[in-house]
Formats: sequence, structure tokens, C-alpha cells
Amino acid sequence: MTASDTHSKMTSAVLHRDTHFIPQKAVGGKGCYIFLEDGTKFLDSTGGAAVSCLGHGHDQINQAIKDQMDQISYCHSAFFGTQVTEDLATFLTESTGKKLSKLFVVSSGSEAVEAALKLARQYFLELPTPQPERTRFIARLPSYHGTTLGALGVGGHVLRRQPFEPLLAKNTSHVSPCYAYRGKKENESDADYVVRLAAELDAEFQRVGPGNVCAFIAEPVVGAALGCVPAVPGYFPAMKAVCEKYGALFILDEIMSGMGRCGTLHAWEQEDVVPDIQTIGKGLGGGYAPVSGILIHDSIVQTMDKGTGQFRHGQTYQGHPISCAAALAVQRTIKEQSLLENVRKMGAYLEERLRQQFQDHPHVGDIRGKGLFWGLEFVKDRTTKEPFDPKTRLSFHIQEKGLQPDYAVSLYGCTGTVDGIRGDHVVLAPPYIVTKEEIDTLVDVLARVLADVLVELEK
Repeated sequence: MTASDTHSKMTSAVLHRDTHFIPQKAVGGKGCYIFLEDGTKFLDSTGGAAVSCLGHGHDQINQAIKDQMDQISYCHSAFFGTQVTEDLATFLTESTGKKLSKLFVVSSGSEAVEAALKLARQYFLELPTPQPERTRFIARLPSYHGTTLGALGVGGHVLRRQPFEPLLAKNTSHVSPCYAYRGKKENESDADYVVRLAAELDAEFQRVGPGNVCAFIAEPVVGAALGCVPAVPGYFPAMKAVCEKYGALFILDEIMSGMGRCGTLHAWEQEDVVPDIQTIGKGLGGGYAPVSGILIHDSIVQTMDKGTGQFRHGQTYQGHPISCAAALAVQRTIKEQSLLENVRKMGAYLEERLRQQFQDHPHVGDIRGKGLFWGLEFVKDRTTKEPFDPKTRLSFHIQEKGLQPDYAVSLYGCTGTVDGIRGDHVVLAPPYIVTKEEIDTLVDVLARVLADVLVELEK
């Protein structure tokens, strides 16, 4: 019996993600590494779920949190505000050139998406001539926007939705993602592909009634659902143009791809668009405290202000001072230390190493991403792009193998790449402070893990 087997048979009062397995305990962390109870020094090359953008044990962030705790840890936003919340909002709205002029702070990505959906709906009720018939959303397949019922309902990931379908609202429909590896036709140009996808979105507006749609929501770079898939040039301006044609809002979900992960603070800066509502999280606070939020276009703010002036949504930990202090310290550190430059530099090196190692691998179909946000899609056959049988659980085995002490690296494995059920990929999202040496370790270990897992699956 291995040490892992022994650990899994221990008891716990915690409802872990898998009731048959108790994970090893992390007992410390510094930089890009987590230290485990068995003495393993673990390379956190995914930042958890693309969260730990500054790594672990950052003294400056820790001190900012302690300082805020010495001042005040909590007050209810219905009664009071705090300076740190104001400072965070100023920092983030200024980072958009004040195009997005207000910040609403909550605690998780799912909460941010819920708030965005409700704000989109309320916006149409606040117009001088209200449009109460706008109750629908259009999203993409196989998107993932969160686990709460509203966020899950707007998402299009089959496996995540499946157990809860009877509980989900029926006011969301889905169109194709911008997924060039599988979506582009042979000899189709990027421009023609964009025209085709824009026509599909336009047709969906027409199908459900253009005056019934609140918003279209999409990730600038698709994270867990597809594995770091960026759009082809011109895609997002074309999608926004369709939304504007029918008076619907344009929501960009940057929970995973934003806050510097793709090389600019906001991923939309690279897409020649400005969203009406932007969701942010993960890299916002770098895991030092639970924090997320929505940034809101000034046109929506002005409409609300001239209407009731009240967003009919609120949460107990909204604008939590410690969370805001952590986020502000993380964002100031990224700016002061020019870490976005390192994201771009190390991101280019990570891409180079991945292509050197896996470009000709018989079971790596595609390598894609931006900044320090990269994905590898695995296929059984490179020519036909046939995925592995879901029963092999390839991505699960890759992730689990990486957790073993002989490898000690995080590899964020995901399924459903092709159609929400079939297909495997891994996401790599190292901290913004990552070095060339750590990237070399990541790529080399990933190659070993993949080779060893494939051999085991062939037995």
C-alpha cells in the first residue's frame, strides 16, 4: 500500500471534493512552491486554478492584510464604507481609463457572474423607457461561468450542468465558441470564420427575439471549459457589433483570464473592445483573500443613477475590507514591480518550451494560450483529432500523477473539451513571478507525466 493509499483511508469531517479521498495537507508556501506535510516541495505551476498570481507567502501582501485587520476587519456595506474599498475601486476603474467607472466587490467568481447577470437585467428596467421583456442571455458552448445556479445556468458545460438541469433557468441559449482548432473549416480564413460566427450569433438573436435578450456573455480566453483558447483576431468586435445592433449588453467574463494573466491587466485591452460589464476574480486578490467583482461601464452607471439609484442586489461580505486590502496590495505590487512585463516575457518562453517539447507529440493536438495562460489539448489521433475515450479519464490521470512526490507539479486537468463530455486538456497558469528555471521544470515534468500516464493507459 502506497503512502497515498494510506492517506486516502484516513477520516475527515470535511466534505472534500471526492468523498473517497482525503488530500494531503499543505503546511506552507513560498514563491511558486507549496510545502506539503510529507516534506514535498510542490511547484504550483497552475496557481491553483489560475489564482496565485504572486505565488505564496508574499510578505508585502501579508503585511497589508495584517494592517487592515488592525484597523477594521468587517463592517456591513449597508451601514458603512471603508477607505480601502474606495482605494481599490479607484485603482481598478482608473486602470480602464474610467470607461468602466464603478466597481462592485464580492467574494467569488460565481458571485461576480450572478451580480453581472442581475445588473444586466436591472439596467433594462432602469432605462427612461423600461424594457422588461429583456430576460434572456446568450452564451457559448461549452462555457463555464460558475457553480451557483444562475452562473451555472448561463454556462454551457454539459458535465457540470447535468445533475442540476431541472433546477436551472431556461432563459439562456448557446452559440458556438471561437475555437479555431476544431471550429474553423478547412481553408477558411480567420476573417471568414468571424463572419460565420457573427452570423450565428445574429441568427440566435433573431430566433429568441432580439428585444428579449439582456446580454451576450463570453470569456476573452476560455479557461477551464476549453483550455486557454483565445479568439481569432476580430472576433470580439464582431460579437459586440451584433449586441449593439440589437441593444443588448456585452459581458466579458475575465474571472480566469483577466487581471494580468494574459499579459495585459484586462484581457479585453488586446481585443479592441470595451465591455459593458466585466467580471474579475482569481488574480484580483491572488488567493490571499476571497475576492471578486464586477467593473461597470459608465453608461450603465449613469442609467442607474438617473433611475432608482439602487442596485437591488447585496451580500453580507460585499466590499469586505480584508479582501479589498489583499486585492489592492496584489494589484499595486503587480504595477510597481512591472510584473505584466514578466508575464509577457515568461509567457513567450513558456510557449517556446511547450512547442519545442510537444509540437510533434502524437497525442498533443493543439497548444494555445496567451501570457502565462496555456493549454494543451490531447487527442488519440492527431490527423482526425479524435479525442480519447472519456472512460480513460486521461486528464484526471495526468493531474493525479503530477501530484505524486516523484513529479510534484500542479497540472490542471479538465474534460469535455470537444462537446462538454469528450476531450481532455490541461491548463498551465504559473505565478507572474515565475522564472525560466521553473518553466523548464514545469515543461520537463509535464513531458514525463504524460509519457508515464500514456504507458499506464496502454496496459
